Amino acid sequence: MNPRPSERDDEVDLLIDAWSRRLPDTDLSPLDVMSRLRRAANRLAKLRAAAFKDAGLASWEFDVLAALRRQEEPHELSPAQLISATMIGSAAMTNRLENLVARGLVERRPNPRDGRSVLVRLRPEGIERVDEAMRGLVEREAVELGALSRDDQAALARLLRLLSQDQ
Repeated sequence: MNPRPSERDDEVDLLIDAWSRRLPDTDLSPLDVMSRLRRAANRLAKLRAAAFKDAGLASWEFDVLAALRRQEEPHELSPAQLISATMIGSAAMTNRLENLVARGLVERRPNPRDGRSVLVRLRPEGIERVDEAMRGLVEREAVELGALSRDDQAALARLLRLLSQDQ
């Protein structure tokens, strides 16, 4: 009887087999999960980039626009709030905002509560682009997850939630 595709050796199994010959006294079982997660993350990064490209965005543009879009109308945040939401540095955010303003996707306006600062607001073109990117991403991700039942997806999400919690 032939093994099912999910039971055949994959690249990670072959990698673990090779290392077990080199390091026979080392428990390599964490590689079973972590190497597959890394490969899945790489695949997801490519999938995301393609979805964003189809919407005319780079990944970094999506991150900033999505942070704004998740806010209630008028979809605006301070640069400091955007830095916190996207986990990038101040200089990088300044550069990103300049590019997004130049493309007409966001606008800067004076902060009415603090005249020394600005707020970044999502413009209609930015809303259109980020919504298109999100729809495309969700469609692609659904296809990728199509091999898993809803119950399997829920179990995987639960396990990944546990794994991604701060220790």
